Amino acid sequence: MDSQFKKGLLELCVLGIVYNKDCYGYELVEEVSKIINISSGTLYPLLKRLQNDKHLDYYIMESISGPPRKYYKITTIGKNYFKKQRDEWFEISNSTSNFLRGVENNGHE
Repeated sequence: MDSQFKKGLLELCVLGIVYNKDCYGYELVEEVSKIINISSGTLYPLLKRLQNDKHLDYYIMESISGPPRKYYKITTIGKNYFKKQRDEWFEISNSTSNFLRGVENNGHE
């Protein structure tokens, strides 16, 4: 998959996951990896950028099984951004899918 395409899709997936529940970094890697194959080295710079853009915030919570964890949560700005990006994704993916389905059916080979 093209890296630029994957980058945009990754951002949308991360925001979608934290839209529903706060997550710590490793948990996010596991959740996102169910959708797109990524590593923690790919995710953490994105999380930092989303924080800088005010789409995510974080808090620290003690863990019973190790050091304290940094939990990421979506901000109001992030929720609005996610909804806009999600709607654009649906619009683009639907029109692109319809176009691509028709390519093979045009009779040209």
